[in-house]
Amino acid sequence: MAEVQAVKELDTVRLISHLLERRCSKQMSHIWNIGINLALRISDLLSVKFSDINNGRLILKEGKTGKRAEIKLNAKTMILINDIQLSHPNHIFLFQSYRNNKSLYVPPKPLTRRAVSQAFELIGEELNIRLGTHSMRKTRGYHLYKKTKDITRVMKMLRHSSEGVTLRYIGLTQDVIDRDFVELEL
Repeated sequence: MAEVQAVKELDTVRLISHLLERRCSKQMSHIWNIGINLALRISDLLSVKFSDINNGRLILKEGKTGKRAEIKLNAKTMILINDIQLSHPNHIFLFQSYRNNKSLYVPPKPLTRRAVSQAFELIGEELNIRLGTHSMRKTRGYHLYKKTKDITRVMKMLRHSSEGVTLRYIGLTQDVIDRDFVELEL
């Protein structure tokens, strides 16, 4: 699997959302927009249930690390979640698969990681960028770092334990090194 990257241009972030809705579905666009705002791993994002959201907060246990994530939801995310809930009042999962809606005997399931990956790869190919499900998390981290220059805040948001890992993760290591060589003339 090729390593995916953060989307560094905000216009491209918006274009990806638009293309996902046009080429794939509104649900894929919602995944992109909510995923960028929550900075969760795709497995955790897809497992979110409406019952995990209370008083403007999402509380869940991360599958990979077992760490508790408590995320205050911003206005855009709340609007999107409310839109999904109004459109699908009987759904249990935020991103529930529509495939089993017709069967009364099959328990509800979230959308699969594979389906999301395929949609993102399709748009990535169209835009000639390495886009994948992890791009949402990396994009959030990159833009928080760009805004604050505070790697500790980014580490806490992503629940990482090392600055080096976080810098590599959001794709800044080579950018920072290149800029240092160009800007520092002795």
